[in-house]
Amino acid sequence: MAIYTKCLSYTLPASLGGAMSLYMVVEHFKNGDARPVYRRFREQGRLAPAGLTYVSSWVTDKLDRCYQVMQTEDRALLDQWIAKWHDIVDFEVYPVVSSQEAAEKIAPQL
Repeated sequence: MAIYTKCLSYTLPASLGGAMSLYMVVEHFKNGDARPVYRRFREQGRLAPAGLTYVSSWVTDKLDRCYQVMQTEDRALLDQWIAKWHDIVDFEVYPVVSSQEAAEKIAPQL
């Protein structure tokens, strides 16, 4: 699977930190093998550049995929981070908003 990213973003309201964008990052561990990922994380940490913030993550019970929310003002920082992991992880990146933000955005159309 090739690296796949979407370049759209959504700006959070000032109450949530201002011009920060949230991204849902779907990590597919190559060959379904989590060991190299967790080994690197244990030895080197998240490897995120300054300005890219980890929010939260969930891993499938088969330990072959991770769903991770990251936050940044600069989309290029996400690409820098992905470059440090692409040899053992394939990525999908989706700009996301909170459920509350989605409800506020759609409310005028209801």
